[in-house]
Amino acid sequence: MYRTSALIERDLRKFRRSPTLILVSMFFPLVQLVVLGYAFGGKIKDLRVAVVDHDRRIETVKLREMFNAIANNARTFITVPYNDEKVALTDLREGRINAILDIPPNFSRKVAAQDKPEVALIEDNTDNFAVSALEGVMTPLVAAFGLQGHQSPRVPTQATLRIVELYPYVPYIQYLLAGSIVLAIFVSAMIGGGIIFIDDKARGLHEGYLVTPISKLELILGFTLSGAIKAFLAGLVLTTLGSIISGIPNPLDPLRYLNLIILNIVTSLALISMMFMLMVRINDPLVPRAIFGVLNTLLFFPSGAVYPIYGFPGWMKVISAVDPFTYAVHAFKELLLKNAPLTAVSFDLLFLICFSLLMMTLATLLFKRSL
Repeated sequence: MYRTSALIERDLRKFRRSPTLILVSMFFPLVQLVVLGYAFGGKIKDLRVAVVDHDRRIETVKLREMFNAIANNARTFITVPYNDEKVALTDLREGRINAILDIPPNFSRKVAAQDKPEVALIEDNTDNFAVSALEGVMTPLVAAFGLQGHQSPRVPTQATLRIVELYPYVPYIQYLLAGSIVLAIFVSAMIGGGIIFIDDKARGLHEGYLVTPISKLELILGFTLSGAIKAFLAGLVLTTLGSIISGIPNPLDPLRYLNLIILNIVTSLALISMMFMLMVRINDPLVPRAIFGVLNTLLFFPSGAVYPIYGFPGWMKVISAVDPFTYAVHAFKELLLKNAPLTAVSFDLLFLICFSLLMMTLATLLFKRSL
């Protein structure tokens, strides 16, 4: 018992001398609980629905007023007027809006004639959560519009909503694929970004290269690139096998595959540089092992990988806005589910590149080139 108590005392002393480890052990589980509690089941709000009105008569004015009333109260969606249907379709394909409400030229005439007036909802069905929310609100709303001002018609006169899916059916495994790829890259980043240097310091191996003339930037660049290569290979393997297993159409299309390779490279550099910046001043090898699980939760779930960002509370949307996972997941979804061009994810790529440069700059400034 004496020897056992001595070991217990030794570990407790080491724990007390590491305030960072204490903070990670006690505070981060609470953060994880809050994040997981709000990451699932939120009510989807503020979906952007384009309204293309080809009719522009009194009945369409009434219909748009009904939609605006719902938008102002339930806030499931907000309406955005469009004059050009082609522009609206381009914005829908590139993720700027979530759906298009297309009112045909003969809508008012069919309402007056009680001849089954119809409007179309063109939806981005790669996001099943947003699609379900829009259909659940708009279908009864359009049906109720057809009942206004009519008493016991001899034939059905309700306005109907015709669902037009922009893409083939997207099963949930395909929806999760983008997040799984980014998570695989992140796992490699956790192992290869920064923690190698911590292990070297723990074993005394860092003395060998610190006594050489190598600069701080060269050290950080070497660690970052070597880690990025491993992370890129992990992401590329999961991109290839995951696309085949989940049934992504034409997964090995040369142009799409080239775009995915570029995105894998940029994502790997961003996550590796972030991990090295976080680990550059840490000496205790126990801290990374304590922080990685919680850091995974803080980055993965607010990114929209498993549930759309529209359902998050405001404070969690702020986390999503600065989370590199968010931009990587969005870009992978655009390329995998929609076969979009790189121009559709140009902002995501720009954010990840700027994020990488910022993290490497901070890591260089924080790095201590001393024993």
